[in-house]
Amino acid sequence: MHDIRAIRADPAAFDRALARRGLPPASADILAHDEARRASLAAVQERQARRNAIAREIGRAKRSGADTSALEAEALTLREEIAALEAEAQAAEARLTHALERLPNRLDPEVPDGPDESANVVLHVHGTPRPAEGARQHFEIGEALGLMDFARAAKLSGSRFAVLSGALARLERALAEFMLERHTQANGYTEVSPPLLVNDAAMYGTGQLPKFAEDLFRTTDGRWLVPTAEVPLTNLVAGEILEAAALPMRLTALTPCFRAEAGSAGRDVRGMLRQHQFWKVELVSITTPEQSEAEHERMTRCAEGILTELGLAWRRVFLCGGDTGFASARTYDLEVWLPGQGAWREISSCSNCRDFQARRMNARYRPAGGKGTEFVHTLNGSGVAVGRALIAVLETFQNADGSVTVPEVLRPWMGGAERIG
Repeated sequence: MHDIRAIRADPAAFDRALARRGLPPASADILAHDEARRASLAAVQERQARRNAIAREIGRAKRSGADTSALEAEALTLREEIAALEAEAQAAEARLTHALERLPNRLDPEVPDGPDESANVVLHVHGTPRPAEGARQHFEIGEALGLMDFARAAKLSGSRFAVLSGALARLERALAEFMLERHTQANGYTEVSPPLLVNDAAMYGTGQLPKFAEDLFRTTDGRWLVPTAEVPLTNLVAGEILEAAALPMRLTALTPCFRAEAGSAGRDVRGMLRQHQFWKVELVSITTPEQSEAEHERMTRCAEGILTELGLAWRRVFLCGGDTGFASARTYDLEVWLPGQGAWREISSCSNCRDFQARRMNARYRPAGGKGTEFVHTLNGSGVAVGRALIAVLETFQNADGSVTVPEVLRPWMGGAERIG
């Protein structure tokens, strides 16, 4: 959510920020709703002051035995006018909120300009990508092993689901356990097991609602299946006032994630790249404004460390304005090399949302030695997507005989197995 005071102070700057997202100006519409709200509230205050004065006049008149009928009639009129003006103020407030809640976060000044992913900037490449020639895609490897079944998954649930069995099911679990162990034991994150069903307020707080409702799954009782553990983890501090000494707060969770993929018809229809249900290890940080920039770099390096230990080739990409997510002020994507596709594919996004989500959640902290409260900053990142890590391992460590070499760091969770096949 945006700070209306900042829009009032410099509406032209707000419109320029929207233009970097490829959006039309909105400040005039927003300020019109704001002015209507403020005018109605000012009129309410004027009439309340007059009503209070009349109450005193009526008291004096009654004590002196004077007629109070005219004053009482005016008080009745004022009460009716106040009720009408309060309704007008509430309607203007609703229009203002409606306009603001659908607009994305302001981009940091350093974010590259550009309309889409073609303008993203590669900042760093780690490792040597395995040649794509002769490499098979993950679903070819998995199906040949007899351990990845899409036909039976479709029988159960339809398209964009998979059934893993045997060593591949264990490899998926090994990846998740390896990631959690590293983030909790080496990277200082606290593991959380959150609910997978959340209410409207939680989805609103992190920015999924109201704009992205079609991308979500909703239950018959009005709850939502989490599209990412970012939602419950970030909302743990919703409506709270934290002490500065408790920040940064670093949380991690392994959860299934559920996404309707409403806008991806025809994209990645084969295999496990884009599914309705997948596992992900999520990282969330709650910080003071002064900490968030350094925390963003730290979080990204934690995710990069997972890919490095797995022996995968990866690169860090700075997303341009047209490709940066709704709630994010700046985002680094980590892309992993998939030899079977002969392409780099996203495996993690690490985003600094500044105070955008905190305003929606009303999450604040009390500065040490300061007065009042301020909004916290929130950050989130994948640490990393388990299914895509599985894909990368299969394609990177495939062997000519159809087997797959198990990365050394995963072998403790694989009963010491060095190969699958």
